[in-house]
Amino acid sequence: MHRILQSLSALLILLVVASCERLPQQAIVATADKRASEAALAVLAEGGSAVDAVIAAQLVLGLVEPQSSGIGGGAFLLHWQAASGRLDAYDGRETAPASARPDLFLLPDGQPMDFMDAVVGGRSVGVPGVVAMMWMAHQAHGKLPWSRLFAPAIKLAREGFEVSPRLAEEIAEARPLLRDPAARAYLARPDLSVPDGVLPVGAGTVLTNEAYAQTLERVAERGPDGFYQGPVAEAMVAAVQSHPNAGGMTLADLAGYKAIRRDALCSPYRSFEVCGMPPPTSGGLTTLMILGMLEHFRMGELQPMGVTALHLLSEASALAFADRDRYMGDADFVRVPVDGLLERRYLARRAALINPERAFGKAEPGVPEGAEQRAPGLDRARAGTSHLSIVDGEGNAVSMTSSIEGPFGAHIMAAGFFLNNELTDFSFVPNDDEGVPAANAVAPGKRPRSSMSPTIVLDDDGRLFAAIGSPGGSRIIGYVVQSLIALMDWHMPIQEAINLPRVLDRNGPVELEKDTPIVDLAPALEAMGHQVMTRRSISGLQGIARQDGRLVGGADPRREGVVLELEQAN
Repeated sequence: MHRILQSLSALLILLVVASCERLPQQAIVATADKRASEAALAVLAEGGSAVDAVIAAQLVLGLVEPQSSGIGGGAFLLHWQAASGRLDAYDGRETAPASARPDLFLLPDGQPMDFMDAVVGGRSVGVPGVVAMMWMAHQAHGKLPWSRLFAPAIKLAREGFEVSPRLAEEIAEARPLLRDPAARAYLARPDLSVPDGVLPVGAGTVLTNEAYAQTLERVAERGPDGFYQGPVAEAMVAAVQSHPNAGGMTLADLAGYKAIRRDALCSPYRSFEVCGMPPPTSGGLTTLMILGMLEHFRMGELQPMGVTALHLLSEASALAFADRDRYMGDADFVRVPVDGLLERRYLARRAALINPERAFGKAEPGVPEGAEQRAPGLDRARAGTSHLSIVDGEGNAVSMTSSIEGPFGAHIMAAGFFLNNELTDFSFVPNDDEGVPAANAVAPGKRPRSSMSPTIVLDDDGRLFAAIGSPGGSRIIGYVVQSLIALMDWHMPIQEAINLPRVLDRNGPVELEKDTPIVDLAPALEAMGHQVMTRRSISGLQGIARQDGRLVGGADPRREGVVLELEQAN
């Protein structure tokens, strides 16, 4: 009888193991456009990795959402490997050309240029980093051939794609864009009934882009050399140097570009481990600082999006932004006191400045350990960016934020894509009246400070809990923090967390999202001493979270993001 029971037990174990092997393994994609999500999902269905899928999606986004990101820009990518628990951070941020000097955005009288005068033209173009970064990540984590990942974007570029409502709106609002001959030929049609003789294309117009298809074919075949050398590089340099507002990028700048693998920044929050990108983006560091201050308050016991919650979010954000503006820049060029800013006693001292019932007004920077004297910068980042969150069938996750700034970057097309204006993320004023330099001053080879905040959160068992990020310029940080609080403290479903009305404080007025219920809380916030303004939100969060044992995706309804899911056998 004992032997029979042993045999039955062994058979049961075999059946359970076999059943587990047949259990479906989720793969899920959240990007800013359905066509990009479809390209990523097709790659995953073929057995591709999360990195493979994010590359395929990015190449499609550069075609169908060209106002926000593309191969003419830069990106930050976090990759979490499920089997080993390893987290890799890839820096594909643009760099200033060798010719760049601290006075790049100063007029002859020493005053800063008007922002749009600096943006439009070659002056603002940094050396693009997306292609080199994608190649580096693919070498480490790719499963499918590099060239396979280009096929969806090449097909769409040749066969045509419909202009989305948001793209049509962005084209219509960016009139300087149509002064560029290549952009004008691509995104407008002759119409003698209007003053300048052309009308921007409208939603539903089918566009083809043979130049982009040829560029992608070259990069697919030759790898980064197909982008940073040869005809594509020559087209970029010619466009930058021939513009009336010429820039200094050269073929040598392009050939010398290097993506960098960095150590991710991670810090505990309650029972979670929250991880982001280190400098040159300020996003990861500022996000962790805000959370480190809010950990001193019982956020989970507060009414979600109630007055006290909004007040605490705003005060912690203002304090973190005061430090951000003073100390953060490219840590390869200036000393950024990362450890000091994240030191728990320092954050406790900063949190102690927050009165739960009264606003403190304008926040002053603190003095963390390791800080050097720095001047505040004059920074004017805009919001042309995109975020992608992907988990593959093996549970590996990617959180990547990509940008050409813009919208439409520097308003210059070359070889079928738009060039970034990321150099305007540097401080326009390089030092104060006493000659003290700003951390984010322009320098040759330096990476401008970013606010991009791709984030990966692990639970107390070291498993993936969430991958999330957003576009939105310097407001990205607030969008991400608010969503993380909703996920970790208020236990909201991912889509509900992303849908929440937005509240922001960049050490100025509290910004409440226009035409949402939280606008009604403005009088209560003003009674606490806050200056309050309302404005339209420009968030575009894409996120994935593990909830009730499953991965669930969310896409921001303020843009055109789409979540797609794949069930596949192990």
